[in-house]
Amino acid sequence: MSDWARLGGESMGTSWSVVMQCPPASDLRRLHQAIEHCLDRVIAQMSTWEPDSEISQYNRGAPGSWHRVSFEFFSVLECALDIARASDGALDPTIGRLVGLWGFGANAIAGSAGIPDAASLEAARHASGWHRLRLDAPSLSVCQPGGLHLDLSAIAKGFAADWVAMRLSELGIRNALVEVGGELVAMGTSERGAPWNILLESGDETDRVQPRVIALGQGAVATTGDLWHGERRGDRWVSHSLDPRTAEPIPAAVSAVTVVADSAMRADGWATALAVLGPSIGLQRATALNIPARFVVREGTTVTEHCTPALEPLLVDA
Repeated sequence: MSDWARLGGESMGTSWSVVMQCPPASDLRRLHQAIEHCLDRVIAQMSTWEPDSEISQYNRGAPGSWHRVSFEFFSVLECALDIARASDGALDPTIGRLVGLWGFGANAIAGSAGIPDAASLEAARHASGWHRLRLDAPSLSVCQPGGLHLDLSAIAKGFAADWVAMRLSELGIRNALVEVGGELVAMGTSERGAPWNILLESGDETDRVQPRVIALGQGAVATTGDLWHGERRGDRWVSHSLDPRTAEPIPAAVSAVTVVADSAMRADGWATALAVLGPSIGLQRATALNIPARFVVREGTTVTEHCTPALEPLLVDA
């Protein structure tokens, strides 16, 4: 008879956990090692904290140089560009310079703990631009046009969860819930023999929003919000989510955005893009694209919830 097991650890600057139904006589140590191997590979490919990672080597590349990358890195970049096009650039994998200028990430510019000046922001914005990226699928290569700094932090953790889920499936796991840094992938059924019941995060610590639970048998969920990704600088709240179009942190109106998708990579990327688009345009775009999404919006002391029609069939009683 199969047994249920729980594994967990730390990686990518965050935690991970897996709840899964294991075949008889499964070697949990081997499964734990397989999970960590996937996460280590993501770091080696997409972490700007690692000087020898694929992304760091690309960012140092000479103008006009082509860089052959791993299949996984190329796939994540393709997905990010798909979302960039569909969101009018609300998600942009090329904003590494802006991220550093605002004092975030591995390449935070010294002395950037305050608010960058307008001239520096404009220069960094012009040095970015997803439309400058050129990809060659047959050779898995990416062109460095000069001065372009990739940052995949808005999508890499989601991909990591997908990769772990895929590897577990290859090892014979059929029922599991994979979580990496809050991004979730559901496989099969839960211990109850039913779809996984997942509580959606609201980003609001005062319990002013009705709890929402979705039932998920196969798919992924990602949530972004300034409760987890933001900090106060003087009298200003600075979100870690940047609007590539304005070079500024997004306004504090969106407390949380949750997206359900077929992959955590896509859910992760779209959650960021919709948060950048904001509660009005973001909700319209998600509805038009049939994306299951939930917005928790803050207006002064009032917090409201808005769900797209595509999310409604997934909701169950909390």
